[in-house]
Amino acid sequence: MADHPTGYEPLYELKAVAPNIWIVDGAWIKFYGIPFPTRMTIVRLSSGDVWVHSPIDINNQLDEAISAIGPVRYLVAPNWIHYAWVSIWQKRFPDAITFVSPGVVERAASRGVKLSFDEKLSNEPAVQWASEMDQRLADSGPHKEVVFFHRAARTLILTDLIENFETQKMPLWTRPLLKLGGVCAPNGGMPRDMAASFRRRREHLSQLVKEMISWNPEKVILAHGKWYDNNGASELTRAFHKFLDGSV
Repeated sequence: MADHPTGYEPLYELKAVAPNIWIVDGAWIKFYGIPFPTRMTIVRLSSGDVWVHSPIDINNQLDEAISAIGPVRYLVAPNWIHYAWVSIWQKRFPDAITFVSPGVVERAASRGVKLSFDEKLSNEPAVQWASEMDQRLADSGPHKEVVFFHRAARTLILTDLIENFETQKMPLWTRPLLKLGGVCAPNGGMPRDMAASFRRRREHLSQLVKEMISWNPEKVILAHGKWYDNNGASELTRAFHKFLDGSV
């Protein structure tokens, strides 16, 4: 599956999103047997240091391209299941500080993976980027994910809270499953199983979504599927409307 086109080619190349922000699309991974296209986000902070969100696989060409932007200082595993390539990046960039979401270390250990880290992410931005980015923790219990907002670029960086799969780019057999999950473009949203996990904490999620909307993002980057390059606040309102209106 790794060699099958994802529809987001070219892969493993920097693609500019906004000043000092890039995405990198990667090959498929499988999660519970379903193929997912992968994506990470790169931010160059005002210090010149490079911040890497949800690292995907890396090759020498990508290593050189990122290093040309600036020194890689921060590796971020933003939710409990986005950690697979962190150790590879740690080996390439041994001076980088690794930040992990709550739940990452436990999940890795349950899969027999010993993951080293330096700091745990929380509901408040780390001091290393607090002057430039906001940060909040979405926690349903089972699902834990930290979201980030780059103020100057008005860009919100999510991982799995919204998925927006373009079905024409996905294998035929996955399309009914994606539709059932409520994650088909252009009207992607929170996967239904994840939404169910937030029902007992609906007020927590509703308040978080309201805060994200108040940030007034123009762009919303997603780890899987088509990301939103405009009208970000409106897309948040649409994607989370059931939590906002109390119908969940």
